[in-house]
Amino acid sequence: MTAAVPTDADLIARHVSGDPQAFSELVRRHRDRMWAVALRTLRDPEEAADALQDAFISAFRAAGNFRAESQVTTWLHRIVVNACLDRVRRKQARPTVPLPETGLNEPATPRDSMSDRETRLVIDEALAQLPEEQRMPIVLVDVEGYSVSETATMLGIAEGTVKSRCARGRAKLAKVLGHLRNPDAIANVSGSESKRTRRGDM
Repeated sequence: MTAAVPTDADLIARHVSGDPQAFSELVRRHRDRMWAVALRTLRDPEEAADALQDAFISAFRAAGNFRAESQVTTWLHRIVVNACLDRVRRKQARPTVPLPETGLNEPATPRDSMSDRETRLVIDEALAQLPEEQRMPIVLVDVEGYSVSETATMLGIAEGTVKSRCARGRAKLAKVLGHLRNPDAIANVSGSESKRTRRGDM
């Protein structure tokens, strides 16, 4: 009979009890998703990698304080977000790091089509244009699927603030990403212009 797969909460409990493999398994399960949050938030692979490392070290040490009042993933997200916020505060006095032109440091997603990868890069570039205070709530609410209440808890701000920042950020994203809603628009315009040009040449 196959042994039951331990839940995330089981792994936390085992880690606290001294199991040397439990936390590594927890990291393996959630590393890619946490990495995506850190990268979208900080926009720099090196900063994101450092923040993620800091977050997992903090989680390793603080596992004994975990209470099953929320899911382990929510708890991990909160730690990752806090690690990113710490990095943001530290680099505020420094020049903004340019958005990397490629996603070579992102976890591989072989099942994605080339079109999906290109769309994701466009969205990430659009997110990078938002101010930090708008980007972080949008990443958590719209990308990661957390509720406004959970996001407010993670960021330490009021729910109303989360809503207003998301609204402002979405308005900006709508302008930048409008072509994704109607991808044929540009092609149609180009086609019409070329037809008009040909008619004019006749």
